[in-house]
Amino acid sequence: DERPRRAERLQLGFELARRFDAHLVALFALGAARIPSYARAEAGPIVQEIETRQRSEAARAAEEEFRQAERRAAAKAEWRLSTDDVTAAVRLSARYADLVIAGQPEPGEPLAQAFAADLLLSAGRPVLFVPYAGRFPDCGKRVLVAWNASREAARAVSDALPLLAGADAVAVVAFDPDSADHGEMPGADIALYLARHGVKATAARQSAPDVDIGNQILSRAADVNADLIVMGGYGHSRLRELALGGATRSVLEAMTV
Repeated sequence: DERPRRAERLQLGFELARRFDAHLVALFALGAARIPSYARAEAGPIVQEIETRQRSEAARAAEEEFRQAERRAAAKAEWRLSTDDVTAAVRLSARYADLVIAGQPEPGEPLAQAFAADLLLSAGRPVLFVPYAGRFPDCGKRVLVAWNASREAARAVSDALPLLAGADAVAVVAFDPDSADHGEMPGADIALYLARHGVKATAARQSAPDVDIGNQILSRAADVNADLIVMGGYGHSRLRELALGGATRSVLEAMTV
């Protein structure tokens, strides 16, 4: 996108591409400018010309930034530019990737928040959200796996296996586990699954009924000094809109890793 934090995402993307000998795709896509209808009605052609010029200038600046990073990294990479709807453009490219790297939406930006939610729930691929504050040259050395024995959590763990296999420490934590959804020892079965894939993981359970799951996850991530959280993304229908579940929303709003 056009924000300064894109450089942080790009750097992390190149680092992961280097680590896994992967092909990096940089997709630049911007949503339509929010211009009041009266302004478009009164000066439609002029407004459209200005918008087109600004988008072209933003794209040129972004591509130059990408080319410089590409030369430094000497990586296998390509640049893509889309003038389509931003959500549709990212979703389409995501279908043909192993991982999508996106920015955490900043507070007070409903369009960015809606984009992040739609991407998370419709991309069909794992999404790595990079926080809007902090430095993240690398990730996946100390990992917290938030486990609730759900389909989404199982998919997230499976998708994260390449990162988990190279981690120095993996902590699997079952938060407020319901015994009906877990085995005799919550978290033990998924830790065994990871061990069979060469991942050394510890298993634990945490119960704090007075604290919502999202804040428990964030607090535990800080306690274990995690640099990556692996968890399932959840949504539910609300008045014909797709809304994020409570823990997913809490973590996406307040994550620092």
